[in-house]
Amino acid sequence: MHKLKSYTIWMIAISTLILSACANLVKTNQSMNQPIVFVHGNGDSAALWQTTLWRFESNGWPQHLLHALDVPYPLARDADPQAQAGRSSSAEHMQALRSEVESVLQKTGAKQVILIGNSRGAYAIRNYICNGGGAQWVSHAILGGGPNHGVQAIPGLNDANEFSGAGPFLKQLNAAKNDKGDEICGATKWMTIRSDNNDKFAQPDGLWLGMKGRPTMVGFDGPELKGALNVVIHKIDHRETSFSPAAFEATFQFITGNAPAVNILAQEQIELNGKVFGLGVDPLQAGSGNFVNNLPLLGAKLSVYAIDAQTGQRQGVAKRTTTIQADGHWGPFSANSNTAYEFELSADGYATTHIYRSPFARSSKLVHMRPERLAATDRTPQAMVILTRPRGYFDAARDQILFDGKTDIPGVVKGVSAGNSSAKIRTSESPQRSVAAEFNGEQLRGLTWPASQGHVTVFELTY
Repeated sequence: MHKLKSYTIWMIAISTLILSACANLVKTNQSMNQPIVFVHGNGDSAALWQTTLWRFESNGWPQHLLHALDVPYPLARDADPQAQAGRSSSAEHMQALRSEVESVLQKTGAKQVILIGNSRGAYAIRNYICNGGGAQWVSHAILGGGPNHGVQAIPGLNDANEFSGAGPFLKQLNAAKNDKGDEICGATKWMTIRSDNNDKFAQPDGLWLGMKGRPTMVGFDGPELKGALNVVIHKIDHRETSFSPAAFEATFQFITGNAPAVNILAQEQIELNGKVFGLGVDPLQAGSGNFVNNLPLLGAKLSVYAIDAQTGQRQGVAKRTTTIQADGHWGPFSANSNTAYEFELSADGYATTHIYRSPFARSSKLVHMRPERLAATDRTPQAMVILTRPRGYFDAARDQILFDGKTDIPGVVKGVSAGNSSAKIRTSESPQRSVAAEFNGEQLRGLTWPASQGHVTVFELTY
């Protein structure tokens, strides 16, 4: 079992403990003149960093220095050395990051960047700094929920996979870098953030890997690295290691030496933009089948409606309608932070997807969207509502969750190591009606749409 010294940080005392644990923190705000590159996790996109960027901006970090990478093929291969359509190798992942860093340095004229990564993003950061020539270009590396010693470390169990702690990729990254046995390299300042015991990919039991009752040979401390500042935050889940207010607070203080405000400062008039991605065959890779990608969904149509936040009803005609072109962008769209919007997204081969979100507190270029697919068995005389939380998971024992006033939500269970980030709920298709969802105080309201006619409602939580 991987045993490392940790600094346990409870949410109410996080600032004080980090200051006492790390003697070489930056004591001024000079770092706030550096660009930051954010690296998302396996199968994700840059959109997950939206609230993190808002918090950096709210604490005075210049917006033009905040850059979030979209990896075109964000899923790791089943076997790293073997080509697999629609997936990226560890080398390709690192190259995507290297190219982004080089571009950011050229645009900004900065000498170094700060790298912040979630989950698989930690691998690209470590690989770039330690093996890809990135050490001289990176001042700080912050790794949230990185499965640095694997999601399992059982010898012979798919050693060729990136996520195997017994495989060559992680063995090389974790090899001692000095006589102290440190697993970090270069002059970069390193920090890891993990949960105490609630990260689905840092569990001693293989439940979330389909191996219930089988030891993974990885402990709760699997994301830690010897030689780094290793921060532990109570009860956060795998994604919250990067996207929660507590993770932001730890990150900001590590970089600057100063405690930040975690509240997001609202702007009244805002500008929104983002990309529309799809699922399916890459036109450049015939026969590749379906896969998650961050490529533009050409020809998709997006309409934006202002809605009544109390009912979900549309307030007049569409404020913007656009067809997605080669750059993937659907904006820019001038909006108001006090207004809730419905995003209606349609494309050949997909359900017409109605996305409801809370009003946007600030401008963002990361309002990425992806339409849903409905299987034939889903096209029933019952409306389908999907409740999704991209920046974390659901845990009925930890969170306050309601849908239509009920706490019993399909797919949302009680217990340690929360691991579901979405729930599918069936409700009456006719008549169309207003439905509501609430998660830890964030409230959404929208309309049901007929699944029998190929429509689906998505409630996407933001905060």
